[in-house]
Amino acid sequence: MTGMPELVAALHCFVGLAAVLIGINSDLTVGDLPSAELVIHEIEVFIGVFIGAITFTGSIIAYGKLAGKLDGKALILPSRHLLNLALLVASFILLIMYMNHAGSWTLYLMTLIAFVIGAHLVLAIGGADMPVVVSMLNSYSGWAAAATGFLLGNDLLIVTGALVGSSGAILSYIMCKAMNRHFLSVILGGFGTPTGPAMDIEGEQIAIDADNVAAALEDAEDIVIVPGYGMAVAQAQQSVSELTRRLQSMGKKVRFAIHPVAGRLPGHMNVLLAEAKVPYDIVFEMDEINDDLPDVDVVIVIGSNDIVNPAAQDDPNSPIAGMPVLEVWKAKQVFVSKRGQGTGYSGIENPLFFKENTRMFYGDAKASLDMLLQKIT
Repeated sequence: MTGMPELVAALHCFVGLAAVLIGINSDLTVGDLPSAELVIHEIEVFIGVFIGAITFTGSIIAYGKLAGKLDGKALILPSRHLLNLALLVASFILLIMYMNHAGSWTLYLMTLIAFVIGAHLVLAIGGADMPVVVSMLNSYSGWAAAATGFLLGNDLLIVTGALVGSSGAILSYIMCKAMNRHFLSVILGGFGTPTGPAMDIEGEQIAIDADNVAAALEDAEDIVIVPGYGMAVAQAQQSVSELTRRLQSMGKKVRFAIHPVAGRLPGHMNVLLAEAKVPYDIVFEMDEINDDLPDVDVVIVIGSNDIVNPAAQDDPNSPIAGMPVLEVWKAKQVFVSKRGQGTGYSGIENPLFFKENTRMFYGDAKASLDMLLQKIT
């Protein structure tokens, strides 16, 4: 499951490449068509190749970022929006020339331009917004498949492509709303980058061992667990499920708090918890549980960073400023299971780790939880 985000990006890449190759093949093998049908055919070819090329290179960059092969930080070029606009205008001019029978070279040149647009769009999007990028590329691949369906005269491909394209666009919009992002700002890139110096963080990270965590859990009555990508990497969902079962057998109230963009895929944490047979009725979305957090005795954060970062509310210069987050710092105690003191995938420091009521439970999430389970019987 940890490799699923990059696998999805790679599969989108193949869809885009297929759309490009089919479009170019249709251009090379077009027969004698009436003028009206020829115009429609040329538009189908051009748009199909354009969307496919953007999907292809965009998905390659997304794969590189998700797999850690490329820097997750946004690449912000000077006048990037003007650059995108200029490339779009150039593509439109090439479309006019292509439809006026200037030659297939216009299609090939547009393909190269679309390759650049796709790569640039995703490079300009920061790591914190990658879940939106995955669903956005899902939408692109759907529209590319639909365009391919028109070229092949395949009604099934048209319908399924349109369904995938529209559902991916809707999901991207919903996720942007959940992150307090403007959809176009994310798509065009550069959103989620610092606008000034970051707020100074006071205090220090204080470590805690399994014995003290277990003692705190035994004294607590209301416990909330916040899973994140670190849980997926460590494959700790089964240990989390066992911890939940044992705490419930002790009469504790245990709930899970899920942020809309936790992990690197939409619904990533929900799938992992369902796999571990965590009861669905104790899994709550951010909006359902945030108001309860001030009354919670203990919050256990497992491999989460941005989604529990108070800088989103306190620091207007933070790359995630304005993003709704789980307000775990309002609980009486917070235990953060984390490999080390690094800043995580998006590279943003988290003031939560330095707060007086937070303790850091360092180590691999599964190993740490297994050690904790030995203390709780």
